Order: sequence, then C-alpha cells, then structure tokens
Amino acid sequence: MARKLTKSNAQFQRAVKRLPLGVASNFRYWGEDRTIYVKRGVGARITDLDDNEYVDYRMGYGPAILGYAHPEVDQAAREGMQVGGVFALSTEREFTVAERISKMVPAAELVRFSNSGTEAVMAGLRLARAYTGKDDYVILEGGYHGLFDAAMWFTPMDKWSQVGDPEVKPYSEGVPLSTRSFAHFVQANDANQLEDVFKRHSHRIACLLIEPIMGNCLGIAADPEYLRAARTLCDKHGVVLLIDEVKTGFRVARGGVQELYGVNADLCTFAKAVANGYPISVLAGREEIMRKIGNGVAHGGTYTAHSISLAAAEKTLQILDETDALERIADYGTRLRNGMRAALSARGIAHSFVGHPSMSGLYFAHEPPRNYRAWKSSDYSFYDAMAQVLHDEGVLCEPDSREPWFVSAAHDASCLADTLKGFEIAVDVTLKSGGATHKVTA
Repeated sequence: MARKLTKSNAQFQRAVKRLPLGVASNFRYWGEDRTIYVKRGVGARITDLDDNEYVDYRMGYGPAILGYAHPEVDQAAREGMQVGGVFALSTEREFTVAERISKMVPAAELVRFSNSGTEAVMAGLRLARAYTGKDDYVILEGGYHGLFDAAMWFTPMDKWSQVGDPEVKPYSEGVPLSTRSFAHFVQANDANQLEDVFKRHSHRIACLLIEPIMGNCLGIAADPEYLRAARTLCDKHGVVLLIDEVKTGFRVARGGVQELYGVNADLCTFAKAVANGYPISVLAGREEIMRKIGNGVAHGGTYTAHSISLAAAEKTLQILDETDALERIADYGTRLRNGMRAALSARGIAHSFVGHPSMSGLYFAHEPPRNYRAWKSSDYSFYDAMAQVLHDEGVLCEPDSREPWFVSAAHDASCLADTLKGFEIAVDVTLKSGGATHKVTA
C-alpha cells in the first residue's frame, strides 16, 4: 500500500466493540483493514486519522455539492442555530425555503420537509397510495430509494440463468416477505414492459417510483423518450409519477432531473444537495395531491425543518440558483471524463460513461448499460480492483462501481491534476495485476 491506515485500523478495533461493523452505517464498512475514519474535510478533500489526504468523489454520496466546510453555508447554519433548534412549532424560514424550491422546480407546487431521503420517499409513497386509493407501486430494477421495507428488494443476478425474469429477494433480513406482493418491477428504458404492467395491474398501482438517473446503479440514465413515455402512461392509467431526486435534485440542473428531461412529476423527493450536507429532505408535488397531507394523510417528525438545516438549505439553494456553481460542476465533470478517457484510450481499454458529468458512472465496455441487468451481468472486476489502488493514490471513489463519482463546486485544477495522475497509476497497476482482458484488440 502507498498509504498507511494504522490509526484508522486501531480506531476500527475500538469502535467495533460498541458499533456493529465499527461504523454507524453499513456502507461505511470497507473491511477491517481498509475502513477509513475521517479527521476533517475541507473543500473537495478529506483527511483521515493517519493524515492521508484524498480528493473525494463520494462527497457523502452527493450532499457536499459546494464542498466540505463551505464558509457561507456554515455561517448560515450558525445563524440558524441561534434561532433555537427544535420547537415542535414552525418558523418563517420554512416558507422561505419552500418558495425557493417551488421557484426552481415547477412541479413543486407545495412542499413538506423531512430529515432524510428515506423519510421523504416513504412519505411520498404513502401520499400516492392515499391519493389514488391503491396500494401497489412500480420500481425499476436496480433503483435505490432508501432503507425502508417497501424499497428494499433486489434481483440477485448472479443466480439468474438468463431465462425468464430473475427472482426478486429482500435486500435485508427482517423485511416481511408478505410485502413483496405490492411491488412490481420493470427494467429501465423499456416503455413496452412498463405499459404491459400498467395494462395488467393499473387498477392496483398507486405510483411509478423512479430515479431517471439511477444514483446507486452506476448512474444509468433513462432515455428522454422513455421518461416522456412513462409520464404519458402514468396519465393514461391513473398512476402517480413519483420521481426520486434525492441524488439528482439541484445537482444535474437547477430544477433537477425534471428540468434536464423536460418532464414534471406528480410528486418528487429531494435530499442530498439541498443543504450541502446538513440533514434535510423534501417531499413536493402537485397541490391537488399534496393537500391530502393533513386531510387524511399523516406526516411529521420531531426534527423536521430544524432551524440549522433550514438555514443551511436557504443559503445552499440560493448559491445553486443564483451563481454559476452548477455550470462549474458540470464543466469539471466533463474535463474529468475527458482526462480519464484519454488515459484509458491510450492504453486501448474499452470504456464509456453514463449519468451526468456531475455524477458520472465509469463502465468498462464500448457501449454503456441501459438497465440494471446489463450492468449486473457485465464484468466490473476491473473497476473494483482499480478503486482499491485509487484509494492508495489519494483518490477516493466508492470501492465498487455501483456509486457514481460525485463532483462538487470545490473541485479545482489541483484536484483534477492529482486525480488524473492517480488514475493513470491505478489503471496501470490494475492492468499489471491481471486486467489485460479489458484491453481492446485492434
């Protein structure tokens, strides 16, 4: 290893005595000898307990869109702290932030706040069911909508024989198998399959829950024609279109993926980039549907619309709305792709990119995947091996290819230079260790 994790390893041995896996979230556990504990983060870089510095492309899975310890956002949060915290009463800033969100996202006619993406999607599903009077829902294979029972289903492709549809299983023990009957699964970018499911089951289906850019599946993106067809089919069959923008919201465009694709949701959720890392999420949508909240539909929470998070959200959204931050993020993401492309092409390695420049997925084949099955049945071992070397070279991406590379407004020329230098080293080391099968033959 080019770095030492002595202090992180020692911290793991202490932490595992009181914390399962030694961490507060399963996704932070990377093994006993590779789990990182952070000392601090500034801009687009983080430093671990051993003083290893990394250019970070996880950015908390997307929240730190302006960078860590952003001075304006943190100052706003401190001012929000002076409001007093949690009252189980409302403050003026709830309306101010809701107004900004409605300005940026036309479909967000009314807004309610929660604390996490999971909470927002749970509330959205409950609201869609109440509005339609139906219980079932459709989700895309490979989509990720949070850690709650209704969303925790997946298809284990390693046991699929390519005949028929793969078996759907719960993502975790403890998910009641009886809830499986509510969920219908379709493949991304297959409007015919979606239409067939609607024709057979629309009398039971409350909503289509969809990430147009799949934030936990490489960043696989919907074709614009597919999303427009989904919008039309939802209207035709009386199904609520619930667009999950927990990762894409206020990142891929000021109006999120809906602006990018020119499609308005009936309901939509936001979280990651809303407050640059302070805990807050949003459920928003058409007034007709949202007015069901408080008129039959329960929604609330002790920490909802916390004064600190609201203040951070107000400043973050102002910056994203009124400055060129998103343009700079997309430009950096494009230059990052171009630099990686040059390094891979020079070595004859087949590759492609998916998603958006602000949240890119790197795929080692000429043609990018268009759905979960195409990605899951591919060979992504080169990426997984390369990621380990990247960490040693001070470039922090997710250890497997499911998670896109997130760019922030704090990524700068020095970040790009350090990244591309480390990337070339990582590619070469991975090739020497057995990645030659990924070479493109002339």
